[in-house]
Amino acid sequence: MPAPFQRRVVRRYTTEAVRVTAVLRLPLIGLMALLGPVIQVSHWQPDIFTGLLIVYALVAVIWLAVVLMREVGPWAGWASTAVDVAAVLALCIASGGATSVLLPVFFLLPISVAFQYRPRLTAIVGLCTAVGYQAVWIVYSKRDDAVGFPDEVYLYVGFLLWLAAATTALSYVLVRRSATVISLLDVRKQLVAESMDAEQRERRQLAENVHDGPLQNVLAARLDVEEALERHPDDRLTAAESALREAAGQLRSTVTTLHPQVLAQLGLTAALRELADAHARRGGLEVRTALDDVGHPAAKELLYRVASELLANVGRHAQATTVELRLTRERGRLVMTVEDDGAGFDPAVVPKRVAQGHIGLASHIVRVESFGGSFDLTSAPGRGTRVVVTVPDAS
Repeated sequence: MPAPFQRRVVRRYTTEAVRVTAVLRLPLIGLMALLGPVIQVSHWQPDIFTGLLIVYALVAVIWLAVVLMREVGPWAGWASTAVDVAAVLALCIASGGATSVLLPVFFLLPISVAFQYRPRLTAIVGLCTAVGYQAVWIVYSKRDDAVGFPDEVYLYVGFLLWLAAATTALSYVLVRRSATVISLLDVRKQLVAESMDAEQRERRQLAENVHDGPLQNVLAARLDVEEALERHPDDRLTAAESALREAAGQLRSTVTTLHPQVLAQLGLTAALRELADAHARRGGLEVRTALDDVGHPAAKELLYRVASELLANVGRHAQATTVELRLTRERGRLVMTVEDDGAGFDPAVVPKRVAQGHIGLASHIVRVESFGGSFDLTSAPGRGTRVVVTVPDAS
């Protein structure tokens, strides 16, 4: 049984192939519509041909809209191809049968299916088109004595059978290659997951060490200085106490950044709200929040780190006055959006920035995708930046 990650990749590839086929189907129907005006054919039933073509075109347009708006499952390849085979067969019979100029369309059907990563479907479609091609000739050779059954029909059927074998082999090769890519992606996912776990353990350990060591020492030293001040007021002691207070605050901030206790205790929503408040307190930036209560999802650490990176980038680079942080739960997935009204940038520079050693944003993209989510970044110079992070809602 393929893993969910593998099923998502295969589903994405299948959807892309079905979308391409759906787009290419429309110009093919347009060419079929030129059969009467461009090539004068004595149709057996011209009205039926026109009606079938109109219905086929309407179904094709509706299907294109469906596959462009959403991902589709394995059934989509079977359904759309079955309609294609039935439509072409009916149109050929209605437009001259064995003498129809639409007969070459039979050769296109196996090719249109070969890229759907379904070798079995490709083989079945190839066999059905060969049988359908021969059926058209049989129908008209029995109906009209003037239409014979020449030997080249067997040759053309042989060509169709060869095409079925060739496209099936092509589809099989594509499946093998996609399986290799999926395997590599799965390995990358495991490596990134292990890296994230190791990083979280190191952050937690470092936070504990800082809290139990340097922070306690600074607090103890501050108490000593405060006691000394009470006995012997002195400007130098006051300055030292102030410096120790600031150092303690900085160490507490570092501990919170490394391992925020609110994330572990109260959950993702409270941690994001605290993070937003912290960025707003730094001044110069209005942070608006709209956060659903999502509890303690498995991706809470990931989403918190991504939000922290994105808000930090806004503060450092965006020159924004307002940033919005939203978190919603939608159909079994968590969707986090960070949008600012700043200067924006060209997303094409991200790979170049990575090559220069700036891997913060890129590393989070890899982590989100390895978790089974998506990281959509939209930006342009002068138009702000919008990032939508979507991950599975697993607790």
